[in-house]
Amino acid sequence: MAAAASGVAREGAAAVPLDPGRGPALPRGPGSPAASQDKLFLIKGGIFLGTVATAGMIAGFGTTLAMTKKKNPDWFSKGITATTGLPESGSSLALRALGWGSLYAWCGVGLLSFAIWKALGVHSMKEFQTKMQSLFPAIPKNSESTVEWEDLLKSK
Repeated sequence: MAAAASGVAREGAAAVPLDPGRGPALPRGPGSPAASQDKLFLIKGGIFLGTVATAGMIAGFGTTLAMTKKKNPDWFSKGITATTGLPESGSSLALRALGWGSLYAWCGVGLLSFAIWKALGVHSMKEFQTKMQSLFPAIPKNSESTVEWEDLLKSK
């Protein structure tokens, strides 16, 4: 009787979608609506993350600038304009440093990526993906979280 009940449960579970609110799964071919929805979701996610990062940087820079102006207004005004004692203003010096730092960061990441690409001996992104998957362990795709958030957020 238990075997028959488990057989019925398996047959019933196969007929019912995992999430009844979502309906049946859409086909995921190259031209399918699900693939275009996935791409749109990734684009929206990238725009959202970019917007949040930009807002955070602007807020952080603005807050730091406001605190500096509030703490030392004399030094702040001296740093804005060039004087005989300081031939370059603080803002132009900071912009020049930001430009060189950005150039070094871009070139460094590009050089590192190129070196890894050549060291692996790959010729396409698909080969690179396959090589990385063979070198590193697979990430488990279980839906259950290994972290119990209630235990972590509980006050001690």
